[in-house]
Amino acid sequence: MPAGERARVPCRAAVLAEEQLDDWLAGPAVRTRHRRRADASADDLWAAARTIRLSETGTLGRLVRWRIPGTAPKQTFRGLLAEYPFVVLDEGERWSMSGLCGRIWTLNRDYPRLDGPDAFRAWSEPGTVRVLFAHWVSPEGDGASTIVSEARVAPVDRAADLRLRSLWMLVGMFERLIGAETLELAVARAEGRR
Repeated sequence: MPAGERARVPCRAAVLAEEQLDDWLAGPAVRTRHRRRADASADDLWAAARTIRLSETGTLGRLVRWRIPGTAPKQTFRGLLAEYPFVVLDEGERWSMSGLCGRIWTLNRDYPRLDGPDAFRAWSEPGTVRVLFAHWVSPEGDGASTIVSEARVAPVDRAADLRLRSLWMLVGMFERLIGAETLELAVARAEGRR
């Protein structure tokens, strides 16, 4: 392997190992994880999750459109996480990881345009954070499956850490209420209830 290159850790069949997430963003200041079980196959659940649109979610969809002006209500979450201000870091069968960098606590659209996964990994602009979003589906047996969503936020420096902690004190309590909104929709759709 050439000097400076990192070995790529493979993800098999939608199982995101903790080490894979840590390879992208270890030791985050903020970490959230939501999980929902579905009476549906892993393929059906992943397909359903990829079709959820911002307009189908209540609070979460409105928050995303407020924080990222110009985002269409009909945009899927999958499409959102694959274009600016996000960058796809890695993906495979029934899993995906995206990231963004910037000053997430401002009301300005203060997100740099990242030209790929290496730009995310190398990001070190003072006063900013790196944010990782990971989603995956795992088979559970008996035709059931589980969908998981994890978000991690890591400040680049102490100033960003203080701003992030202040922001999280305000929005952290609401995250528990809206963080799994898209997962619940995906499960209902995969199970044929929606």
